[in-house]
Amino acid sequence: MDAHIHHQGSSRQPTPLQVELAATAWARLRGLLGRRGLNPGQGLWIRPCNSVHCCFMRFAIDVLYLDSAGTILRVRHHLRPWRFSAYWRAASVLELAAGECRRLNIQPGDRLQCNA
Repeated sequence: MDAHIHHQGSSRQPTPLQVELAATAWARLRGLLGRRGLNPGQGLWIRPCNSVHCCFMRFAIDVLYLDSAGTILRVRHHLRPWRFSAYWRAASVLELAAGECRRLNIQPGDRLQCNA
C-alpha cells in the first residue's frame, strides 16, 4: 500500500513510502524475518503492536511508534539484530531500513497517512 509521512510544522512535501501491512497474527509474528533488507522508502507497518524484536534478523531497522491516529510518538534509530524495543503507549509500529528516519527527516509529531 502507498503511504505518506506528513511532516509536522513543515512546508515540505509529504514523504512517500511503500508500506506492507502486517495486521494478522501470522504476519505480525513473522514481521521481517527471512528478508535480507528493506529498500529505501519501503517499510512494514505492524498493527496492533507496541514492541518489536530483531531476533534472527539479518539487518538493523529504524522503528517508528505510532498512536491510533498515525502520529509518530517515538523514533528508535538503528535497532540492531538480537535487540528489543518497546513503547507501551504505541498502537502500531512502522519498521524502516536503518538510517531512513534520518535520511527522510522523520521525527516525533509527524503523521503517517495511508492511501489504502
